Amino acid sequence: MKTASRFFLAVIGFSVLMPTFAEQDPTITTIKARQGEMNIRAHNLGPLIAMAKGDMPYDAQLATQLAANLKFLLDLDTSRFWPPGTDSNSYPENSKALPEIWTTYPEIGKYAEKHDKAVIELDAVAGESLEALRAKIGAVGDSCKGCHDEYAKEH
Repeated sequence: MKTASRFFLAVIGFSVLMPTFAEQDPTITTIKARQGEMNIRAHNLGPLIAMAKGDMPYDAQLATQLAANLKFLLDLDTSRFWPPGTDSNSYPENSKALPEIWTTYPEIGKYAEKHDKAVIELDAVAGESLEALRAKIGAVGDSCKGCHDEYAKEH
């Protein structure tokens, strides 16, 4: 009886899960991965901005950790997150990326260089003081905003 019950549960579980995996469009999965990485950046950047604005108490340990997380993400190879055809024209309900992202290389790389430099500088001082955080956080936000203003559409 135990074997039959286990088999029955396995069949039900498999039949429930298989359509989920079978319907996965690899392009949607790629777009979601890209968005997930951006969400992780925002999740770490948000509290730093809140501290800098005075909307959240400055916490040196947390600021150090969050800035280190942002720096850690610089080493993530995101090249597979940006295949042509994953733009907002091709996937209007899923992507904010404008098609120009794929036609402006190496220009778009300048935004990444500015972002990387700004994050490295922020990481070096985020835990020192609120003043040090405030002195460096703007460049990180500006690097994000510049790219989004030029290469992302609003939903």
